[in-house]
Amino acid sequence: MLRRGQKLYYRHTIPVDAQRLLNRLEIWRSLRTDSLAVALRRLPGVKARIEIEIENARAMAGLPIDAMLIRPLDDDPANHAISVPIASLPAEQAQPDSPLTLAEAYSNYINDPTHAWTASTREAYETGRKLAVAMIGEAVPIASISRAQCRDMLDVLRFLPANARKLFPKLSPREAAERARLRSNIKIISAANANSLMSNLSSFLNWAVNEELLARNPARGLRLPDPVNKRDKRLPFERDQLHAIFNAPLYRGCVDGERGYNKVGNQRPRNARFWVPLIALFTGARLGEICQLDTTDIRAVDGVDCIVVSQRSLVGSTDKQLKTTASDRLIPVHPMLIDCGLLRFAEAKRRAGEKKLFDDIETGSTGSRPVAFSKWFTQFLRACGAQRTRTSFHSFRHNFRDELRAARTDHDITLLLGGWTTGASRTAVHENYGSGHRVDALDEAVRRLSFDQVDVRHCM
Repeated sequence: MLRRGQKLYYRHTIPVDAQRLLNRLEIWRSLRTDSLAVALRRLPGVKARIEIEIENARAMAGLPIDAMLIRPLDDDPANHAISVPIASLPAEQAQPDSPLTLAEAYSNYINDPTHAWTASTREAYETGRKLAVAMIGEAVPIASISRAQCRDMLDVLRFLPANARKLFPKLSPREAAERARLRSNIKIISAANANSLMSNLSSFLNWAVNEELLARNPARGLRLPDPVNKRDKRLPFERDQLHAIFNAPLYRGCVDGERGYNKVGNQRPRNARFWVPLIALFTGARLGEICQLDTTDIRAVDGVDCIVVSQRSLVGSTDKQLKTTASDRLIPVHPMLIDCGLLRFAEAKRRAGEKKLFDDIETGSTGSRPVAFSKWFTQFLRACGAQRTRTSFHSFRHNFRDELRAARTDHDITLLLGGWTTGASRTAVHENYGSGHRVDALDEAVRRLSFDQVDVRHCM
């Protein structure tokens, strides 16, 4: 049991075989009291209901179960409920909690220890918190938040300028939105960004409902119509963009790998700026997955040189996070990366006693390597003439998926290599059978990827 605020909670670790079924590592339940004696009496019932939830998940997956947990015996006294008049309930249950303000409740949500957020996710929720508090009011009681207030926030987001804090540092979000509404030359945030902020608010309000601070979520379903199809939100790099990227001075010869990366020179630095885009192109790995690699994450598995994308660390790193359970995977190293010297680079790092493969990526003001690298890469695209609408570092992942399609890669192997998942594949019973594709099958699929749109032989 743990105490959070004025309430006691029970934390239950989910058995390894059921973690994938429930898509989580642990379950938290409020015991709805600050009294240790009362909490101890309620604890067995709470634990029993969690065990039933886990056993039901196993049953749905076709795994062996303890049937008595789901279907108690007919003579079990627990089946004979005792009706108790509401008026006779103890006064402790009828006493309301002291009201929390929106600012206080949101702060508790952000600091909830059950959130396994990455630095970028936490930054996104923190941005949403600041906007919600500024628009709705920090002193507003959380229990009084209405649908009208949430809809008003959506109306403000409809015209909120992009980078409003930098453009209008002395204006509130509402004032900045009003100015953008009257002036057509101010760029506003996209519908997707507005919907993302509303989704973050809705997640917070769902948490408030679970914590019994609200009766219902007043922001449920509120969103703007998005004119851009999901498929078109991010595009792969075109051939000329890839040519501009991998023929920039950084890859052909530059002054140095720091400030002089975009000036023609005779240096060929093999640093993070050189390797991260190359790895992204030939593996489809996410930026965060690449930035957090340990030196030991490039190693031979069953005789195949692989990049191991995992939260587990052989050298004791504690900064590794994965987006989903499907993100944990092996990606055989493409022959072009081997020719460019990636294996030798990793080996040299290990011999030097380094733990992180790309420890030269600065964490920046956010404390996040991926965020800092993404900002640099945006500048790099602009400098080499490859910047286009709806393309970014994530476009490498789209290029990789297109290569898998062109090579007619088996669908299951495609999902494994990219760490992609679908709602059906995570819950279907057949997915619980077998141990997956062998590494040599993955290696064969990777070797068939030709990447004809780009020539990086000068990087060898």
